[in-house]
Amino acid sequence: FHLPSLINGGIAGLIGVSCVFPIDLAKTRLQNQQNGSRLYTSMSDCLIKTIRSEGYFGMYRGSAVNLTLVTPEKAIKLAANDFFRQYLSKDGQKLTLVKEMLAGCGAGTCQVIVTTPMEMLKIQLQDAGRIEAQRKLMPETIVPGTVPTKSPTAMQLTRELLKEKGIAGLYKGLGATLLRDVPFSIIYFPLFANLNTLGKRGAEGPAPFYVSFLAGCLAGSTAAVAVNPVDVIKTRIQSMNRGSTEETYSGVTDCISKIMKNEGPSAFLKGAYCRALVIAPLFGIAQVVYFFGAGEYILSFLPGN
Repeated sequence: FHLPSLINGGIAGLIGVSCVFPIDLAKTRLQNQQNGSRLYTSMSDCLIKTIRSEGYFGMYRGSAVNLTLVTPEKAIKLAANDFFRQYLSKDGQKLTLVKEMLAGCGAGTCQVIVTTPMEMLKIQLQDAGRIEAQRKLMPETIVPGTVPTKSPTAMQLTRELLKEKGIAGLYKGLGATLLRDVPFSIIYFPLFANLNTLGKRGAEGPAPFYVSFLAGCLAGSTAAVAVNPVDVIKTRIQSMNRGSTEETYSGVTDCISKIMKNEGPSAFLKGAYCRALVIAPLFGIAQVVYFFGAGEYILSFLPGN
């Protein structure tokens, strides 16, 4: 892969995550709520209650994991899409829609190497505050001794998972992550490329930065809502701590059947608007930074450049 592309993708991810992480925390907590243990009624209610019980920085629980791993994750995703687009392009000709979707599929498959353990750790840290709040406000939903009284750190979680289950512990929910991220990339990248092309000034010139931003926002939010049902499944499967009234799941099909039986099809849309609000600016910012080429700027200061 082209090194500046990797750096561009990494910087893009860092900036985007820093801006939208509190909304992502609300999404995780809303998706993990099951019937009988509803603590939050909406995104704003979740954020207000989080600030009251955990302080302002409570909204950034798990952000250290994301900020550490989102750089390689977004770098791999954006650079892999570039790589596959170039590989599938013949003599610089415009890619067909099918080839654009194949390039997106390749990018989504590559990124889960980093995405799965990142999301596994992030979800535990984000949801810890919901479990703590349930213990205080809804004690009947928590069986004493089944949930840690003190929230673990990312390093403690990593050591615990590696000790108990080996590397497979960090990759719990890999199938669900693939089912989410591959279709997301198949929808997102072709849609972004075509929307971005519509805003180009000339046949060869790049699109203005605001066109790339808007194209990233629109393509990102569309893809995010489209795959939200799988995101709900992935979040539920990867969550380790639960209340006494909450279901546990053995896999994707078990999760789908239990959600349908106990909560109905509308449960698959939990957190959809939060996810759209997270992904839209995240990918809008990411595409602007990526297309501005911050990687080339940084490389110009490195020795030998």
